[in-house]
Amino acid sequence: MLLHLPIAIMATLSPVAVSDTVPKFDIVRECRLEGGSTVEFDRCTSGEGAALRELQQAWAQFSGGDKRNCIASATTGGFASYVELLTCLEMARDSRYSGR
Repeated sequence: MLLHLPIAIMATLSPVAVSDTVPKFDIVRECRLEGGSTVEFDRCTSGEGAALRELQQAWAQFSGGDKRNCIASATTGGFASYVELLTCLEMARDSRYSGR
């Protein structure tokens, strides 16, 4: 019986910490990893910056579970994207509302 206790405890712990603030991603690094021309880099940093501003304004409206899942998804493979994080959170929120 006690052998299952560590499994139960670990199952309740989130592998990704969620705070009251938007996580910090390195936009410049992300956009450089995507490669391409200066125009593409500028487009990437502009898009990431716009997504960050939108996330900062709407962060409180998203659920903790959605934040955990979407942060994990948006930071997969060493990449971190505000655009992906925002898209994931909006899709999770919208799917919940459309299911009603």
